[in-house]
Amino acid sequence: MRASCRGVGCLVAASLVLLMSVQVPAQESRSSQRAGEVVTMLDTVKLDSIAAKLGSDEYVAALYFSGSQLLVVKARYLVPERMDAQLASGNYRDVYIDLNSASVEGSKTLIADFGANGLQPRRRDNEAPDTADIAGQSYSFDGDWRKAGLSEQEYIKIFQSTDAEYTGMLEALIAQLKKPS
Repeated sequence: MRASCRGVGCLVAASLVLLMSVQVPAQESRSSQRAGEVVTMLDTVKLDSIAAKLGSDEYVAALYFSGSQLLVVKARYLVPERMDAQLASGNYRDVYIDLNSASVEGSKTLIADFGANGLQPRRRDNEAPDTADIAGQSYSFDGDWRKAGLSEQEYIKIFQSTDAEYTGMLEALIAQLKKPS
């Protein structure tokens, strides 16, 4: 009887390992490579902020704290002419501040990328978890979906959609950094 229980126990354990290995790739960060590119480019040109226009009244901006954090905000702005003038003047920090404080209500996405290494699905040792504020809803990517009142599947889905949005934000910033001065 014990031998068959061990066999079943082994089968259950193997199934859990298989299930976990299936879910891990679904949680891999798509933004890691793009965050690395932004950080490298900012370090190269010795900037601590960058901003870009996304649409007629939508912008993205980032503040970079070398080696530790990348804060990226995307939002709509009521006076695009002001933003356009700030961008043309290279006042990227001002764009970041305006988007973070005076954007169109409900349009703001703010990513706090601790480690400046892309959005991570779980907190890493000795590092704060990455966070996202999306249209007034806050998420902490610490790997504890129960604390957030979510199922694991909901947590994974939120992480994946946030990571995809963050990747797009970073790509717009990369394009801005590649523009000739």
